[in-house]
Amino acid sequence: MLVLVFSLTVHEAAHAWTADKLGDPTARMLGRVSLNPIVHIDPIGTILLPLIAAVSGAPLLGWAKPVPVRSRGLKNVRRDFLLIAAAGPASNLLLAVTGAVIWHSLRSLVSPDGSAGSIDPTGPIVYLLDRFILLNLILAVFNMIPVPPLDGGNVLASLLPPSLSYKFEQVRPYGIFVLYALLLTGALTTILRPPLGFLVRLLQL
Repeated sequence: MLVLVFSLTVHEAAHAWTADKLGDPTARMLGRVSLNPIVHIDPIGTILLPLIAAVSGAPLLGWAKPVPVRSRGLKNVRRDFLLIAAAGPASNLLLAVTGAVIWHSLRSLVSPDGSAGSIDPTGPIVYLLDRFILLNLILAVFNMIPVPPLDGGNVLASLLPPSLSYKFEQVRPYGIFVLYALLLTGALTTILRPPLGFLVRLLQL
């Protein structure tokens, strides 16, 4: 829960910060350009569903409060919407890379039994760091699935020609049902496994 709340907080703060820098002050005026988790937490998506998943072993599908973005103030609406959408997953990827750097640095330290070049695999710090890296990789990859309202859906909508983008946006009201269908059928795991495996190998974990 600590890792999830922190990672979602950074994710949403990245959206808010990018929107503010590109000319839309809406998120800043609402106090969303912040690493204070309270302003980003959604009681159901950030707290209730993850707790239910942790206790019951049910599949986890969580979220934080989305950052509102208005086109007024953006210099290039399509490009800027793309950058704002991509900022969230990019922040999780950056957190995962940072965690991997720390993980590799720890490998050079002396473990509790005195052997060099290893760490205690059962230690709480190692476990937390491992969860931190993996969860942020999952958040980055999951959010780039091209289904609205995920960031990947917003990125794709910005890349498509206007006529196709308009038609694609018609899927948005049903996006959450598409995601739950992918989750409950196991298709989501099939989609996530290849890019996650590639990133894990890239980070040499």
